[in-house]
Amino acid sequence: MKHESQNAAVLNAPAPSSGGRWAAGEDPVKRQQILEGAKRVFMKMGFDAASMNDVTREAGVSKGTLYVYFANKEDLFAAMMESERTQLVGSARAVLEDDVDIASALCEFGKVFASYVTSDKAINAVRTIIGVRERMPSLCQRFFTGPDNLRSVLRSFLERKAEAGSIDIQDFDLAARQFLEMASGGYFKVRLFGDMTEPPSKEDIDYVVRGAVRVFLAAYSANRKD
Repeated sequence: MKHESQNAAVLNAPAPSSGGRWAAGEDPVKRQQILEGAKRVFMKMGFDAASMNDVTREAGVSKGTLYVYFANKEDLFAAMMESERTQLVGSARAVLEDDVDIASALCEFGKVFASYVTSDKAINAVRTIIGVRERMPSLCQRFFTGPDNLRSVLRSFLERKAEAGSIDIQDFDLAARQFLEMASGGYFKVRLFGDMTEPPSKEDIDYVVRGAVRVFLAAYSANRKD
């Protein structure tokens, strides 16, 4: 996974500014290397216990290099969470293609969402964010309710499908919230509070998400019988 992230950074990165060499603080592969190391440190130790020294050791970079890319621990943590959010939103958006059957699209979207929010990575991240919400309120707001998040991506998809006549929805924001809640199957909350120590199986997620799609379309299908 680490190599895949770095390879993606290389493919999507702009060319070096001059001479085939990256200016200090601009190399996307080095930046991703630091973020991956920071993620492992923050998820294992939490925000307060983690130090920039811990990150340098885990990421395999010098302290001087680390501070070229990130001013302080708060800056690094915010960048790490933004990277996580961007990756998740990108994965979710990819399965909501306009030419895909709405039931199939919702099913795939639901599985991406449920698998992520019940994973150890996501649970640890949310717990960490909750722990710093008073010091970094804008970060918490941006991660959960920013302009480009899972709910907004789903809402946009539902709006397009409504325009095409596939569904009949009056309140798109409510509908998106309803589907996300149903797709999680209640697993997110019991995982977050520690009542469920392991993520649900793929079979359990598939079962819950398929049920969520059936209920959702029974309520919002353009062909439903009221």
